[in-house]
Amino acid sequence: MDKMLNTIIRSTGAAVPETVITNSDLEKMVDTSDQWIVSRTGIRERRKLEDGFSNIDLTEKASREALERAALDPSELDMIIVATVTPDHPTPSTSCLLQARLKAFKAAAVDLSAGCTGFIYALTVGHQFIRSGAYRNVLVVGVEVLTRVTDWEDRSTCVLFGDGAGAVVLGPTEEERGILDFSLHADGRGAQLLMVPAGGSAMPASEETLHNRMHFIKMNGNEIFKFAVKVVEENLAELMNGQNLQPENLDFLFLHQANLRIIDHIRKRLKLSQEKVPVNIDRFGNTSSATIPISIHEEIVAGRLAEGDLVAMVAFGAGLTWGGILIKW
Repeated sequence: MDKMLNTIIRSTGAAVPETVITNSDLEKMVDTSDQWIVSRTGIRERRKLEDGFSNIDLTEKASREALERAALDPSELDMIIVATVTPDHPTPSTSCLLQARLKAFKAAAVDLSAGCTGFIYALTVGHQFIRSGAYRNVLVVGVEVLTRVTDWEDRSTCVLFGDGAGAVVLGPTEEERGILDFSLHADGRGAQLLMVPAGGSAMPASEETLHNRMHFIKMNGNEIFKFAVKVVEENLAELMNGQNLQPENLDFLFLHQANLRIIDHIRKRLKLSQEKVPVNIDRFGNTSSATIPISIHEEIVAGRLAEGDLVAMVAFGAGLTWGGILIKW
């Protein structure tokens, strides 16, 4: 019997818009303050995609960087998976638009919707295709243009979200490294806690939905906070126990960048140093499925993430969904 292949992340790429929206900018738009935003979220600024550009532009830019860093021609791709809840269109998929732009015509293409956990889900799906031997080169992208579904009159949510994309190229290896384990979960009973109510078949666009601002993100922040703190710890423990490891064995823990208080709470509970738990929410806000791949890319570019490092990623989001991946880099 052939040896089962493992999956490595061969390369990364990222893209964020140039336009910066600071807390000072938001002070002029809604009743809020820099001190209030920073103390409750840790966010100081976020990026907003410029008019005339859309999801596919960020997706393509991050993808091309990842492909170039892997020295892989798009024609060699076997599959493209795009995790997003803010696609350009209900149909066709962003992944098909990306396939056309890259001219990666051999690749299967599919979008995946799992809220802020989307990148973890997409990475796990790509891992299955490589581990089975069906595919060798898989491009996975986490991308969001959340500012297009942000209610800039709602001071409780408009301070949170930003736009961005992160991409990785997955490939096979027979070495004792790569993805060690994964854990995916969902609880649809919490669907109402974080959602965009209108725009789908349940509540199609109408004068009423537009008037009632139902095409924007609605969130119960307190309940999401409590949910996140609980499931992140449980998910990480599940991953580590499955490999007979402890949190102190980790070289990096990449957490979904939703709230700095959540990140700090988890880090302190696990007794991990700040260097092991990267933070960029202060600069980018919550970019949903893009937060973790952008964070990983930044650590690689800075030369801090190296081969042999033990890396965990854990995210949570709308659905409700949550999940994690453990990798030996």
